[in-house]
Amino acid sequence: MALESSAAARAAANAALIASFYAALNRRDADAMIACYSPAVRFADPAFGALDAAGVAAMWRMLCERGKDLAVVASNIETDDATGRAHWHATYTFSTTGRHVENEIDATFEFRDGLIVQHRDRFNLYRWARQALGLKGWLIGWLPPVQHAIRVQALRGLAAWRAKNEQAA
Repeated sequence: MALESSAAARAAANAALIASFYAALNRRDADAMIACYSPAVRFADPAFGALDAAGVAAMWRMLCERGKDLAVVASNIETDDATGRAHWHATYTFSTTGRHVENEIDATFEFRDGLIVQHRDRFNLYRWARQALGLKGWLIGWLPPVQHAIRVQALRGLAAWRAKNEQAA
């Protein structure tokens, strides 16, 4: 019985952690988001690919800084004592093109010691490209070389942001 209540308590704490993470993202509070992660966190999504802890921290800082009109709504948060998932809806202006984007993302999580150790976001990159890139995204955003180019550009942008901001720190 104690094990069951302990597992239930961890599941509830994990759900609260996910809710806190997305509330911080909605406030564009990267530091509060990063505090939800283990120092050894691993992250992956269709745009940035796989990132280590330093990379994901920089990514969220960059996105929060640039996302002046970012709004996030998380839903369907489900957890157990070790894993979780959530759906989130993000609306923002893509800074490169000035185009409005509404992205639907499904996230999965793994937890250890009350923190997120693994975070994976999944979304339709072609759908994102149609919104963010306009006609070019509609016409060729589904092609693997174009999707690869989107990833390369995202990582270049992140590297440039890190070089500028980590030097200043």
